[in-house]
Amino acid sequence: MTVKPLDDRVMVKLEKTESKTAGGIIIPDTAQEKTQTGTVTAIGDNKDVIKVAVGQKVMYDKYAGTQIKVDGVEYLILKMSDIIAIIE
Repeated sequence: MTVKPLDDRVMVKLEKTESKTAGGIIIPDTAQEKTQTGTVTAIGDNKDVIKVAVGQKVMYDKYAGTQIKVDGVEYLILKMSDIIAIIE
């Protein structure tokens, strides 16, 4: 299945958080902090507003976007205004 965001929206592949500390303690999913970074996998068709490109790593607002699952992989569809930084 292919998902193409519309207008000023961006699709981001979520990064998995480390579930084990440096000391070897396993952190359950319910206690982990929500990840706020991901990789852009698709962009909408409003090129005037969208300032990121496919493949860039970005940081976004904590509770932004709509989470979806495509072929077992978790993605987030965000508005461009919810992206706060490009990570280089």
